[in-house]
Amino acid sequence: MVVNSLEQLLERTVGGLGYQLADFEYINSGRMLRVFIEKQHEVLPGVISGGTTLDDCASVSRQLQRVLEVEGIDYDRLEVSSPGLDRRLKSAADFARFAGCDARVRLRRPVNGRRNFVGKVGAVDGDRVGFDFDGGHLDFDLADLERARLVPKP
Repeated sequence: MVVNSLEQLLERTVGGLGYQLADFEYINSGRMLRVFIEKQHEVLPGVISGGTTLDDCASVSRQLQRVLEVEGIDYDRLEVSSPGLDRRLKSAADFARFAGCDARVRLRRPVNGRRNFVGKVGAVDGDRVGFDFDGGHLDFDLADLERARLVPKP
C-alpha cells in the first residue's frame, strides 16, 4: 500500500474519533505500524499535548484494528501512543505550531560545514523554516530536512 493513502486512512479514522494524527511509522518491512495521536482540542500553537491517556490510545487502537482489517492492510503489530515531549517535526504546520520552541534539527546537506543544529524554531514561510541557534540564524527548506525533534525543557 502506498504510504500516502495509508496516511489518509489513518487521518480519517483517528479524526473521526476526535483525535489528530500527529505522526506514524510503517517500519520493519511493514510488520509494525506505530501511530502517534493527540486530542484535536489540544492542538494549539506552542502547546505540547499531555492529555492523551492510555484509554485514548486503546480506543484508537481498537478502531484502527477493525479499519485496517477491512482495508486489507497487512501488519503484525500496531502501537498507538502520544507523540511525547520530544515529538518529531515534519511539516510546515508542525514548525509553525512550535515556533519559538527549542528543537534539534539535522539537515541532509551541510550548511557552513554543519548538519546538526540546536536552537529555536523561527518563522515559517511556505516550506521554508527559520531557525535561530547559538552561531546565528539559518533558513532551510523542508526538502533539506533529514529530521527534527523538539527538545523538552527540564
